[in-house]
Amino acid sequence: MEWFTADAYGLSRSIFQRGLAALYLVAFLGAALQFRALLGERGMLPVPRYVARVPFWRAPSLFQLHYSDRFFALCAWAGCAVAVALLAGADHLLPLWGAMALWLIPWALYLSIVNVGQTWYGFGWESLLLEVGFLAVFLGNDRVAPPVLVLFLLRWVFFRVEFGAGLIKMRGDACWRELTCLYFHHETQPMPGPLSWFFHHLPKPVHRVEVAANHVTQLVVPFLLFTPPPVATAAAGLMIVTQLWLVLSGNFSWLNWITVVVAVAALDLSPWHTPARYAPAPLWYEVVVTAVTALLLALSYRPVRNLLSRRQVMNRSFDPLHLVNAYGAFGSVSRVRQEIVVEGTADPVPREDSAWLAYEFKGKPGDVRRWPRQFAPYHLRLDWMMWFAALSPAYARSWFGPLVERLLDGDRDTLRLLRASPFPPGAPPAYIRARLYRYRYTTWRELRETGACWERTYVREFLAPTRLAVSEQRR
Repeated sequence: MEWFTADAYGLSRSIFQRGLAALYLVAFLGAALQFRALLGERGMLPVPRYVARVPFWRAPSLFQLHYSDRFFALCAWAGCAVAVALLAGADHLLPLWGAMALWLIPWALYLSIVNVGQTWYGFGWESLLLEVGFLAVFLGNDRVAPPVLVLFLLRWVFFRVEFGAGLIKMRGDACWRELTCLYFHHETQPMPGPLSWFFHHLPKPVHRVEVAANHVTQLVVPFLLFTPPPVATAAAGLMIVTQLWLVLSGNFSWLNWITVVVAVAALDLSPWHTPARYAPAPLWYEVVVTAVTALLLALSYRPVRNLLSRRQVMNRSFDPLHLVNAYGAFGSVSRVRQEIVVEGTADPVPREDSAWLAYEFKGKPGDVRRWPRQFAPYHLRLDWMMWFAALSPAYARSWFGPLVERLLDGDRDTLRLLRASPFPPGAPPAYIRARLYRYRYTTWRELRETGACWERTYVREFLAPTRLAVSEQRR
């Protein structure tokens, strides 16, 4: 059927698929390198303990059937291998059904990880990767033109990401309505990037223009995605520019990059290339794509209801397969940045004047002279959760105690999550403490005089000096 496919979007599909494969690679690589300390058998939130209390139907996962650290590593590295194959275009070398099966593998593997990932995988971009990854299964390869229905579903995802984020801002913090949120946001965002200091020091009128432009891009422009080209193409292009602006201003894991990748699928690039000639789509393929579209539209009921609700929630999955989700970001903006500084001492009896030495994290602020690095799209999961813990100890209730225990034990897998430990291998501290500080960006003058990009002020004790229990020391 001619209406079923859109020949003009062949190049857009190819760019989308390679971009998605690259993000899969980043996601699986992060899982492989970080899981032992976070989720492993001796991790802070062990998977075996989780699957023992959560049934399969609530969290479908291969690890519900079997778990070992070796098996998790095998799945994560297998995901990396498949992502590399897809990045190289292996799906175009297979028959249509084989390409679909190949795209299904990373989706199933990553779903297995997310569904046992607990707090460490509770971010909106995890569900977004899964929702978009599921749609990629049905997008086809070079043997058939891209299906119109799947292209529509990708725009539907893109619309919900942008419009949901716009609504949560307008309904949430008053500073979004007053156009003042960026007076604070670049300083208080979860993980600043190397340019965030400069963004923060832009003139306030520029910040107000940024917020106003953001509202237009998220609340008005998304509706243009459902218009014919070139209007839809221009709308998607404008939103890509907005996402790249966010990439420059902070470290938001792969949230911005996957949004860019989805936006590419809405671009009609036919004026810049000659559309390929494709074979007619097989009947079975048309039936499968139509059935999946009907299913996903039916499942969209709850995300749509959430968008229309005054009690809108963000980053919520409504089904255990993460097929259709609710998205949003920064419904509220912190005015003050607080950071937890974790310190240890070798003194057998800790005192205030003991030599307390700080652990340095890879991404979150610590040393006031250390300029923020660029990590996105890679996700530093512990660093992000430390930001949440500084907002409220409730966010750290399940994992901060186990983190301290592993630092006191000198656990190598945990130390690999950090940039630097002040204690040599095999000689962990006798005591650990944590203190809460207020951080603020220095001014231009302070930066020139001190070389420090941050200035910090002690707020209060977050964790009193703590040591391993006798039973732990004997273990």
